[in-house]
Amino acid sequence: MISLSDLTAVALLDGYAKRQLSPVDVMRAVIARVEKAEPKLHATYLFAPERALEEARRSEARWAKAAPMGPLDGVPATVKDNIATEGEPKPLGTAATDLAPEPRDAPPAERLREAGAILFAKTTMPDYGMLSSGLSSFHPLTRNPWKLDRNPGGSSAGAGAAGAAGYGPLHVGTDIGGSVRLPAGWCGLFGLKPSAGRVPVDPPYIGRVAGPMTRSVGDSALLMAVLSQPDARDYTSLEPQKLDWPTRPSSLKGLRIGLLREAGCGWKPRPEILAAVERAARDFEAAGAIVEPLAPFLTQDNLDGLDKFWRTRSLLDLKALSSERRAKVLPFIRAWAESAEGLPGDVVFEGFSQILEMRRKAISATLRFDYVLSPTSPVEAYAAEFASPSDDPLDPFPHIGFTVAFNMSEQPAASINCGFTADGLPIGLQIIGRRFDDVGLLGVALAFEEMRAGEARPWPEL
Repeated sequence: MISLSDLTAVALLDGYAKRQLSPVDVMRAVIARVEKAEPKLHATYLFAPERALEEARRSEARWAKAAPMGPLDGVPATVKDNIATEGEPKPLGTAATDLAPEPRDAPPAERLREAGAILFAKTTMPDYGMLSSGLSSFHPLTRNPWKLDRNPGGSSAGAGAAGAAGYGPLHVGTDIGGSVRLPAGWCGLFGLKPSAGRVPVDPPYIGRVAGPMTRSVGDSALLMAVLSQPDARDYTSLEPQKLDWPTRPSSLKGLRIGLLREAGCGWKPRPEILAAVERAARDFEAAGAIVEPLAPFLTQDNLDGLDKFWRTRSLLDLKALSSERRAKVLPFIRAWAESAEGLPGDVVFEGFSQILEMRRKAISATLRFDYVLSPTSPVEAYAAEFASPSDDPLDPFPHIGFTVAFNMSEQPAASINCGFTADGLPIGLQIIGRRFDDVGLLGVALAFEEMRAGEARPWPEL
């Protein structure tokens, strides 16, 4: 029998409504899973089992009266370390942070609580979210459930590991260059980077979004209906809309699909990964889509320029710390940021300008397609102890060439599992939509998920 901790949120809510499942039993199963696996994974922060059980009891009472408080009542959920939760510290993955309690929930956490979800833990991240890694100066090293000697990726590291390990169905991460999609791809999850502004965040920043990381596309659609509710604190958010988040697959017949085999910068995809993505493209063709090649549109100068801007921004943040606090930051991050010391202003400005250049290029290149397919990452999950796949602070981002442009272009982009390497590590397929077409993208992802349903592998057990 499938464990209660492995059920989807859609299945849990159906079971609650029919009085066939109890939020208390579900929460106990999730707690047991966390307590069993956490000594190996280290995916959570502020794990609060007793509080969660009390919330589950209140949820159970509401369901007994057929009066749930919201669309996620009694469903276990986590949010990432950098998503503020009232009364709790927000370390941002680094030992340099002052652990003062946050005065209010950030929008994603507030929407989840309003919907009745049980926030039983937060999830880990690397220092300041500037690594695709589970390595942190504050949190213990987070590992990948598929192979414990491998990295879950990041910066939504704990969310990726927790989702794959069955710590309940709903996890929320953040993404500024791939931080939802990369760990989702390396951990076998579905992860959505929504259109910029679709999910309100606080504080907003260029390219930064919050998005769902789940085992199923349907659970992400359910979560998006909650997370996309308005919040005035995000002055960059989109105008609120009543959207029909999909519960059924879209037809792929006649869709124009671009296939991006190379990013134009960073590493080229390993043959095994490219083969899995090309097979996915053939699945789309078999379902009636028109698949055409999309030429690489980024250059290494685009990626290097953005890297210089990010380094400079991080250097200024480090300089604002006392010397004692600065010394606590992960050495990799310090080496990366401090390499920007002395960069001329025009170089930094040109680096910032790559945000707009990436946006222009991405939108121009993808405009003639309904959706675009690409690898999520050019490589599979890498060594757990590495700060990045390259493990080089002077070349930290050769793996984000496929993901980062779509943060800057504000287009929705998702990672969905499309196969496994020979040694059993997940491979992510990235699906990119036109700006604002989050609903359509989820419908296409549901179609791909349905096509591959018979090939699903058992989730890892720890």
